[in-house]
Amino acid sequence: MKYLVVIDMQYDFVSGSLGTPEATAVLENVKNKINTYREDSENCRILYTQDTHTEQYLHTQEGKYLPVEHCVKGTGGWEIVKELLVPGAEIIEKPTFGSLELAERIATAGDVGSIELIGVCTDICVISNALILKARLPEVPISVDARCCAGVTPESHEKALATMRMCQIDIHA
Repeated sequence: MKYLVVIDMQYDFVSGSLGTPEATAVLENVKNKINTYREDSENCRILYTQDTHTEQYLHTQEGKYLPVEHCVKGTGGWEIVKELLVPGAEIIEKPTFGSLELAERIATAGDVGSIELIGVCTDICVISNALILKARLPEVPISVDARCCAGVTPESHEKALATMRMCQIDIHA
């Protein structure tokens, strides 16, 4: 089974409080990638992560380092961009950058052939989840499609891709 993991493609990261032109620019690529996986639904599974915070976010450690309220559960900015969401797909809420739950769900599925990650932010949540997955499933091929990712800045995006390459994650561009 091939897995596509769509990381945090939520309104706050695209057009909201932490939105960037780069995140907006990859929307069509992300949509096309999701549709490619949907066409092979018997051999592919699509999972989404959803950055999820509470109204107390600014009082958390993350909130102290990044004092911008975002992805508060139940708000419009927390929602996954509608045009990217596959009906009935599994969504894993995560309170921080990486998701141990995501890695366990994939690992315990028992039929993992490969994992591909796309989404935002390359240099925070994409890299965190890629490294967690690589640590949990070291023999499973893991890749990131750089055309379907955006970082906080173009420079930090490139640095994250280079780091993942060094950790034996295939980068497609």
